[in-house]
Amino acid sequence: MDRKCSQLLPSVCTILADPRHLISDDTCLEKLLDWLKTLTSAGSGLLLLEENPCLTEFILAVLGQQEPSPSILSFVLRLTGIFAASESCFQHLQQGEVVRGTFGEAGPTRSALWEDASIRSGWVQGIRSMLQHQRAFQFLCNSGALDTIFTLQGDSSLFVASGANQLLAHMLIFSMQSGSTGPPSTKDCNWPACARRIIAHVEASLESRSSSQVKHALQTLTTLFEHSQKEWTEVLWSRIAETVESLLREEAVQAGHYLVDLFLSMARSPAFSCPDCSLWKLVMLALKSFSLAQAAPLALGVLKLEACPPGIKQQALNILLQPMSCISGAASDSMEFSGLLDGPPSNTASLEPLLSSRSSCISLLCQTLARLEETQRLACLSVGFPHKPLLHSVVTVLQFCVGLAVPVSSLGSKISRILIGCFRVQRAALSLLGALSQWASCDADTEQVYDILLFYLKSPDTSSTVLKAAFQATLKWVLRFSGTSGPAEGFQHHKQFLRDVLPILQKRLCSPRWEVRDSALEFLTLAIKHLKEQEWFWQALLSSEVPALAEGLLEDPESYVRASAVKALGQFSLAVSTGSKAATLDSNGSNPEAGIAARLLDILSLDSEGFPRRAAMGVFIDWLREGHPDVMAGPEAFVSRVLQAVSGDLDWEVKVSSLELAEVLLAQTSARAGPEEHPSAADTSPAGQPGRLPELLQLLCRGGLFGFLVAALGDCDRPVALRACGILRAVKAKVCRSSCLEEEQRSDPGGAARPEETPQGAASLLPLGDGAETGPRDPKEVLLLLAGTDLAELQRSLDRSSDHLEKSLQSLLQDILSAAGGAEENEADCY
Repeated sequence: MDRKCSQLLPSVCTILADPRHLISDDTCLEKLLDWLKTLTSAGSGLLLLEENPCLTEFILAVLGQQEPSPSILSFVLRLTGIFAASESCFQHLQQGEVVRGTFGEAGPTRSALWEDASIRSGWVQGIRSMLQHQRAFQFLCNSGALDTIFTLQGDSSLFVASGANQLLAHMLIFSMQSGSTGPPSTKDCNWPACARRIIAHVEASLESRSSSQVKHALQTLTTLFEHSQKEWTEVLWSRIAETVESLLREEAVQAGHYLVDLFLSMARSPAFSCPDCSLWKLVMLALKSFSLAQAAPLALGVLKLEACPPGIKQQALNILLQPMSCISGAASDSMEFSGLLDGPPSNTASLEPLLSSRSSCISLLCQTLARLEETQRLACLSVGFPHKPLLHSVVTVLQFCVGLAVPVSSLGSKISRILIGCFRVQRAALSLLGALSQWASCDADTEQVYDILLFYLKSPDTSSTVLKAAFQATLKWVLRFSGTSGPAEGFQHHKQFLRDVLPILQKRLCSPRWEVRDSALEFLTLAIKHLKEQEWFWQALLSSEVPALAEGLLEDPESYVRASAVKALGQFSLAVSTGSKAATLDSNGSNPEAGIAARLLDILSLDSEGFPRRAAMGVFIDWLREGHPDVMAGPEAFVSRVLQAVSGDLDWEVKVSSLELAEVLLAQTSARAGPEEHPSAADTSPAGQPGRLPELLQLLCRGGLFGFLVAALGDCDRPVALRACGILRAVKAKVCRSSCLEEEQRSDPGGAARPEETPQGAASLLPLGDGAETGPRDPKEVLLLLAGTDLAELQRSLDRSSDHLEKSLQSLLQDILSAAGGAEENEADCY
């Protein structure tokens, strides 16, 4: 702690200890705790206490008060725990009776203050912080803290109860780590005394008929198995496995959610990875015994585990597929298709009531569809997945949602009434449909998918969010076969599907809803990007009105749509710039690509909204990176025009993008030039013209690029200045060496004036408004400026947040003092 903070700290402690000064904002206490924790974690806790005795005096003063403020007392408990985490600090505090007064017999556990939940919470958190060494652990065992923790497990405050459960688990782990003399057995005599008490308490809770006690015991065990994977956890499990199994065999399983958490935390531990472990027997029993709502999270969890036996994985997969199987059986078109479940369906009787109620049916289907989508990304599934039957089932769900499915049972009729127009289920089903595209092949199943997608894309009843999901699913199915070639009938149907989509896309681009126009443009952009090598796609696209409609949306009243139109036309222009596509354009007698660059420059200069301007910058960066012919004909001139257009832009994202554009140009120039000699005074001709100077340095001097970068160093937006500093540092590394400046100074003793080593100092070399057009044009002068500016120090300065002074410990202590003084002034003013 620095001298100024040490001077402020006694006054702050005096104010905090004074019950007349109420702290209205508890966040300052939290910040002060964070600061002190940071200082003590560096190993200087004892020194901090010795140099600042006011801290110990403050703790004792609060503990000695009859009615301290609950927030201050909670703060003191947590503060003591932070300091006592160090063994040396613990001894220091123990000598002053601080530890006994906070966590011992003389602490708040036996006073009326204990009724306040914040004090109980502070006590639990303080002990958890302190439990880092044997002295603290022994103190807790001797002081009766364990009995208090047992009681707090059933606390009315969920935060206190949860903290007590976690604390109990950590005490058991610490007890086994520090007190165990050898591998424990199932007999109590081989376990440390504290561990025996905790385990006996957990066993008694599990065997009780109280659901709350069972829940607390399971939470403690879950924390234990998450944080310890030692061999003794296997022995502990062998002691409690039968009790846990008895919970599963009850008619109404208690605390099913907590059992799921316990099983999954154990299954992730290497100690239980053996396929013959009794854990897997209980997991299998749980999957059979739990309700579907309880079993589904467990099923998804075990499917993610590589160590899970395949038989259990298949059982888990069947549980996730059961609702979809029930949906398939409720529609006539799905009756002839089977194979979704590996074996006869179970829990059908419990499923029907869930699917017959609107709220439970929608919730169940959304969760099921989301979980099944997640399984498509699992690399460790290791069981046969029925992709085709699931695809049929998902299509059936989508048909139910628009009234296309024909029910064959009373349940099917109820499902049909519930799902019609249900946007949540439609979005979830379309998302899963898109994920299933990776397993598809050109067959009749694919035609069924195309039909339902076309229906959703065409239907005027499709909501904006559902239409967006339909476009996303359509794109995935289109891209699934984009690389296919040949006369196969399935591929021809695929091409026809995309041709059928284009007229729908035209219609959606003219929709009165801006969200629909935006989604259509997003689909168009991605389709052009990924299908740019497919000649049949370009023929269909250019024969439609889609490009012209997209260009018209550059004038859309909604800025989001204008931005999407910019991206679409930028991708279109980039794609058609190749020779074959240009020929196709000429043969059609029109060239919608012509003039796009000029229009985007106009948008960059004139559009009043930030989104279109950001999109235009993104397009220009892509053009330069990917070699757009119009750009590569004169990249320097192109970048210069763009930088001139954004020179007065106030949007920080646009400015950062302009710097990225300049960075791409510099990188390309450097790559073309290859490794070069670092320049010195000898690298200039007598006339001062560039001789063997690196091309990169010459580029900086042309078109005001160096001036633009230096001006950005002084930008009011920190991300802009940081990016400019990073670019200049990279340039400096390529064109300068430490000896370079010395050589230049010897050749020119007067030299150029060094910029001040601050962002503002560097930027003051140039007028900020004219940074893109002015600045040094002599490479020798640029070289001197680069070599003479400590850009590394500038970056360190910029890396600090603008409020780093306000976030300092000194500022926090001053705020606490000011708040206390302000309270006194306000109190006087009231009278």
